[in-house]
Amino acid sequence: MKVIDHLVSGKSWSGNSERTIDVINPALGSAIGKVRLATKEDVAHVVEVAKRAQPAWAATPPAKRAAIMFAFRDLLNKNIDELAKLLSAEHGKTIPDAKGEIARGIEVIEFACGIPHLLKGEFSEQVASQIDSFSLRQPVGVVAGITPFNFPAMVPLWMYPIALACGNAFVLKPSERDPTVPVRIGELLHEAGLPAGVFSVVNGDKDAVDALLDSPDVDAISFVGSTAIGHYIYSRGTASGKRVQALCGAKNHLIVLPDADMEKAVDALIGSAYGSAGERCMAISVAVPVGEDTADRLVAALKPRIEALKVAACTDPNSDMGPVITRQSLEKILGYIEQGLDKGAKLVVDGRGVKVPGHENGFFIGGCLFDNVTTDMSIYKEEIFGPVLAVVRAKDYEEALQMVNDHEYGNGTSIFTRDGDAARDFTMRVKIGMVGVNVPIPVPVAYHSFGGWKRSLFGDHSIHGMEGIRFNTRLKTVTTRWPSGIKEGAVFNFHSGHDTKA
Repeated sequence: MKVIDHLVSGKSWSGNSERTIDVINPALGSAIGKVRLATKEDVAHVVEVAKRAQPAWAATPPAKRAAIMFAFRDLLNKNIDELAKLLSAEHGKTIPDAKGEIARGIEVIEFACGIPHLLKGEFSEQVASQIDSFSLRQPVGVVAGITPFNFPAMVPLWMYPIALACGNAFVLKPSERDPTVPVRIGELLHEAGLPAGVFSVVNGDKDAVDALLDSPDVDAISFVGSTAIGHYIYSRGTASGKRVQALCGAKNHLIVLPDADMEKAVDALIGSAYGSAGERCMAISVAVPVGEDTADRLVAALKPRIEALKVAACTDPNSDMGPVITRQSLEKILGYIEQGLDKGAKLVVDGRGVKVPGHENGFFIGGCLFDNVTTDMSIYKEEIFGPVLAVVRAKDYEEALQMVNDHEYGNGTSIFTRDGDAARDFTMRVKIGMVGVNVPIPVPVAYHSFGGWKRSLFGDHSIHGMEGIRFNTRLKTVTTRWPSGIKEGAVFNFHSGHDTKA
């Protein structure tokens, strides 16, 4: 059985820990490997390696850093088939889903390739007599990334290409549930020419996370995961003086107005609610049809589409949906379904009890559809993180809008309508970080930034795009005066109304 080690200076490193946990293939329900769990001393060593390597990397011209990003992009494209198979074996998502995830990560690398332009500062001549001022952005130092199981390739790639391009060193702590792809991609990054020590992967659990949070040599932390853990990361990290961005949970609504193209709305909900078995923070888990007729038409159109979804292992090329990540996740989802039934919601499509031949011990569940859900139910209020879509009927547009705004999460939302005035009003008034109009999953492209509002984001910066540049750099402003240009009577005090002359 394979053992997944850490990756330090481009090489496999076992560290000093004897602790390991099993890596499970969720389609089989059995172990396919083990991953080492770092000690606090292991983490300290990896951070020290990053700290030593960072100054020389920061001094490397941005154009040279960009050249490595270009080579890295090419290697990922060349190896995407291998990476997708490794990813699907440990996560369970279909091969097309895995390739799509990697492709979205590559988009951020392409954005990072423009770093010479993105780091350009501003210059102002003659802010006062003989005095000029300019600004520049410099790396923060050592950045650590703590990433979730649901996107083991994409989410790390949303973080470290930008951090590295900006001149930082980066330590990645991926999920211990599917660690092979982050390590393999790290190997490709070094093959692209990254200097030793600038990027490392350290595997571990809470001990490793706490070591990163408490390390005086880690300057910034980027996190994606649940709200409870995100709040912990943000609180503990900022308490130790770090810059922290924590992207957290979600409960994303899709509003369907009476004039919407129903076929397109249904297509959108099928892909956004059930793709990747619903295990993504941008999954649409609540449909809000406006008016009883709209709701009846929506549910009637959704039911046969959900029932037709093929649930199978990633090795089946016709699979629409694979298993969820662990048995615990499956049991949690089943528990939510029972809670919904107990509170009176109508289970229109029941995906429980799915059996996949040859994978009887896998963590499979089919698509589920609830109707007549109310806002006081746990299946509405809480993030299920599985293939469960709740239909909450709204009597009018204002009630639907208020429903979205009142929810504690503010990650993403969409509206389907042909009415431009309604769409514009929605985008202006909704209290959500990412908004779609006739778009099912409003994930911004790499050169815009990804991030929610309310309890979906802790910190001042979203991820990738220009917000990613700002998070991974510190602003420095310089004011200059050269003695050779000084003339008698020159004014130097330009902050007050009183002149100070030479």
